[in-house]
Amino acid sequence: MLDTILTVSFLAAFLSAAVRLAVPLIYAGLGEIIAEKSGVLNIGMEGVMLSGAFFSFAGAWLSGSLLVGLLCGMLGGMAVSMLHGLLSIRLAKDQSVSGLALNMLMLGVTSFLFKLLSSGQSYQQIETMSTVPLPLLSQIPLIGDAFFNRDLLTYLLYILVILTYFFYRYTNAGLSLAAVGEHPRAAESAGVNVHRCQWISMAVNGLLGGVGGAYLVLVQLGVFTENMISGRGYIALATVILGRYTPFGMFGAALLFGTANALQIRLQTIGVSVSPFLLAMLPYLITLLAMLGTVGKDNRPESLSKAYIKGSR
Repeated sequence: MLDTILTVSFLAAFLSAAVRLAVPLIYAGLGEIIAEKSGVLNIGMEGVMLSGAFFSFAGAWLSGSLLVGLLCGMLGGMAVSMLHGLLSIRLAKDQSVSGLALNMLMLGVTSFLFKLLSSGQSYQQIETMSTVPLPLLSQIPLIGDAFFNRDLLTYLLYILVILTYFFYRYTNAGLSLAAVGEHPRAAESAGVNVHRCQWISMAVNGLLGGVGGAYLVLVQLGVFTENMISGRGYIALATVILGRYTPFGMFGAALLFGTANALQIRLQTIGVSVSPFLLAMLPYLITLLAMLGTVGKDNRPESLSKAYIKGSR
C-alpha cells in the first residue's frame, strides 16, 4: 500500500485534488479577509456560498449558459452579504448573531427554491467548465497538472490573491480600508468615509463568496443539492485566522485543508483499513491542530465585529 501512495501518479492526482478542493475555500476566504479588514465579521459565509451555489445553478440551468450562471451566483452571494451589511453596518446589530441567522435563513430559502425549480425531478445536471492547460507550465512534473491544468476561475483566483496582497500593502485605498478596520474613528478624522468603505467591502465579500459557491456547481459537480456547502463557509473563516489575515497566508491555510480533505478521500479509495468515519474527521482534525499553532498570535483588526456609529464616543 505504501508503494501505491509513493508513486508519482498517485501524488500528482492527490495534489490536483487538493487544489480543486481548496479553490472554493480560497474564494470565500479572500472575501472574508476583505470584509474583516474593514471591521465587519461575516460568519454568514456559509449562507453566502450556499446562495452563490443555488443561483449559479438556477441561472445556468434556465439559460443554458455558464457565464449567466456565474453572474447569478455572484449576485446571489452579494445579496446575502449586503443583507448582513444592512444589519451590522446600518442597524449596528450583533455581527455574529446576524451571520448565524443568515446561514440558517439561506439553508431554508435555497432548499425551498430548489424544490420549486426542480418541479419534482430528483436529479438535474448541467455541463461544467472545462480545463485550460497553460503551455509549458502544465508540463512541470507533479505540480504542473495540479496548479496549471485547471479552469479559468482557478487562474483568476491566482491573480486575485496577488492583487489583494498588493492592494492592501501598496495602495492608498488599501491602506485606508485597513485603517477602517483598525481605528475607524481615526480613519474618519482623516477624511475616510467609514461606512462607505464597509459597504464596498461587503459587496466584494459577497461577490467572492458567491463565486466560491458557484465553483462547486459550475466546475466541480454540475448539480445543486440541499446544504451542499457542508461547513465550507466556516472552514473559510478558519483559513483567514490560520492565515493571519493575509491573502497568501489564507491561501496556504486553504491548501492545507484541501490537502487533508483530498488525503482522506484518497485513503478511502485505495482501501486503507481504517473506519471511514475517522478518515472523514481527518481534514477538520488537521485544521484544528494547525490552528493551535496560532494561539497567542492575534492578528485580527482591532475593531473587528465592533459596529461603528458615526459621532459616538
